Formats: sequence, structure tokens, C-alpha cells
Amino acid sequence: MKKTTKKSWMIVSALSIGMAVFTPHQAEATTAKPTNEITVKAEQQIKGTIKSVLEDSITIKGKDGKNYYIGIQKFSDEQIAKMKLVEGQEISVEGSLVEDYSDFYTFDVYKKSLPKEITKEDLAKLEKMFNQMKKLEKGEKYDELDKIIIGMDKIIKPYFLASWVPESFEKVLEDYGFSDKNIVIKENDKKQLKDIYQQWIKLQKSGKEEKAQEKFDEFQKILQPYLDALYPPVTFEQYISDMELNIPAEAMPKLKTIYKDAQKADKEKNDQLSEKLWNDFNEMINPYTKPLSFEDYLSNFDFEIKATDKKQLKKLYEEAIALDKKGDSEKSSEKWAAIDKILKPYYEANKEILISASKVTINGKVYLTQHK
Repeated sequence: MKKTTKKSWMIVSALSIGMAVFTPHQAEATTAKPTNEITVKAEQQIKGTIKSVLEDSITIKGKDGKNYYIGIQKFSDEQIAKMKLVEGQEISVEGSLVEDYSDFYTFDVYKKSLPKEITKEDLAKLEKMFNQMKKLEKGEKYDELDKIIIGMDKIIKPYFLASWVPESFEKVLEDYGFSDKNIVIKENDKKQLKDIYQQWIKLQKSGKEEKAQEKFDEFQKILQPYLDALYPPVTFEQYISDMELNIPAEAMPKLKTIYKDAQKADKEKNDQLSEKLWNDFNEMINPYTKPLSFEDYLSNFDFEIKATDKKQLKKLYEEAIALDKKGDSEKSSEKWAAIDKILKPYYEANKEILISASKVTINGKVYLTQHK
């Protein structure tokens, strides 16, 4: 609904790289089957076709008809690049079964993101903290987890700061893309921005993060009018025309008011009010949105559905859509629950099996992992 564009020069710490791997593209992946629910060996060979290629993993449709999520984190970036992974390729993988997505990310994998200069003593501390972090994450003890993260960051950050080479001010401005729209920054503003940027670098290097953030906020404040010109807000009329909605004329004034108020809340960074207003807006336009056809709805599923189930699903789907349009959420929820009940066995049968790869054969070449 709303588009927020932010530019930050924050240093990427090894901790943030490491933590990022605890949420590996799970939005695109189905839940894994627990070990005791699947009939595969702990060490096995899988042959199949690549369905999708992610940053450090791939999904495969096995020749056995099963779906696999293959973690390739143990391979070097150079090895992964040489594999030239593409959807539709035939591939053979050997590896071990894991129970959860986070299990792909061992300390050896995490170490790949750390500076080479890190001492053995600090590495040992980080390994201990990393293992504590994994346990706390699985136990969902997030308050304790935050403390570990902060502790790891304190160890890591000095190493990154020591080798950090900031981008030039000119490169930073260029990356915003002002020249693409012929937006020219006034010389006086440019001089101020450059001075603030240089102060920000010094504060970051000295570890004064709060003061560095203040400088960043100053920078953004001066730059904001130029960003507004670069990304002008979408007018209500533009937004509605893009949505292709059949909204009655009498509903337009109220919708327009909510839309403009929501944009204002965004600009003022009033997140709570913004969320409420956008929710109100969405609820108002919902009755006028064109629902997916049943055929388009089915196309979202990566599995075949029996004809008898499909017939029942179509009836329930059309009833649910009609009830949603009337605003009868209670009855429509019952229909959606019935749809979920029919689909549940299909989801269960098509859950991804998680494999941490140690050997990949593709295009006639064999790649062996560098970490055991």
C-alpha cells in the first residue's frame, strides 16, 4: 500500500549478517516435516529438477515426487557462482537431513561472514555465544537473545570498523538516483550534507552510535525535500485508477480523506496512526476489489488436487468470496476454514524436506563442501 524509501550508510556488522541467516527465505518455503514423519535416510542422494534458486539455497522437485529445500550454505560463494544454478536444471545432491530451517546455519557457516583478522580468543567467545543464541532462539527467549546479540556485536564491530572504507560523499548522493530525474541539489545544501556526512563517519569510527544517528537524522532532514521530489506521493486519483475498482461516487470523498490522512501520518512517522488509517482504507475498498477467479486461486498451489475435492473447493470458494463481499466475516470465516480442512492433507503431503548439502553434481561437475 505505502512505499517507504530509506537510504542508510549503517555498517553491516558480522552479527547482522549472522542473524539474517536465521530467517532463510521462509516466506517462500513451506514448513518442514519433522524427522519422525518422513521416510528418508539421514544421509542420502537426491536427484531432481531445480524449482527455484535463492541466495544460499535451492528448492528441488525430486524424481521421487517429493519436494526438497536444499541448503548450500556450506559451499563458498565462488563454488555457488560456478554452479550457475538455474530453474529447470537437472541436479544431484548428497547431504544430511535437518529438522528446522535454522539448523542450516552452523557456526562454521556463520564464520564465513567474519573478518579474517578476528583472534582465536574472540572466535571462541563468539562460538560459545552463537550456540547460546541458537538455544535461546529455539526456546523463543527473545529478551535473553537480545542480550547475546548485543554482546556479540561488541566483539565484532571493532574488527569491521578497523577495515571499514566508507563510500565517498559523491557516491552516496549518486546512489540516491537524483540525476535520473534531473534533480539538482543546491550548492549550499550539498556543502552542509557533505560536512554532516564526514562528521557521521568520524562518529561511527569512534563508536559513538547515538551521536552518529543524530547526524544521520540531520542529513535526512536536509535531503527530504529532494527525496519528496524523487519519489512524489501517489495521488488518490492515481492510486484508485491503478486499482481498477468500481467504487461508487458517494464513497470517494471519505476514501480520499482517509488516504490523504494516512499519507500524512506516514510523513510524520506516526506508525500507529498510519497502520490504523491504512487498515481502515483497505476495509473500505475491499468490497469493491475484484476477487481472484477460482482457477487463478488454484494456480497458487504447487500440487494436483483430486477432481472431487476441486469441485467441493470451488463451491466453498465462491460462497466465501460472496460472503466477504457482503461483509459477513463470521460466515465467510467458516467457509475458509472448510477450505483449509480440505487442503490440509495436500499441504502435509507436499511439505519440503530439508537437506543440508555436502555434495552437488550439476552440468557434469562435482562440488564438495568446504565445511563439514
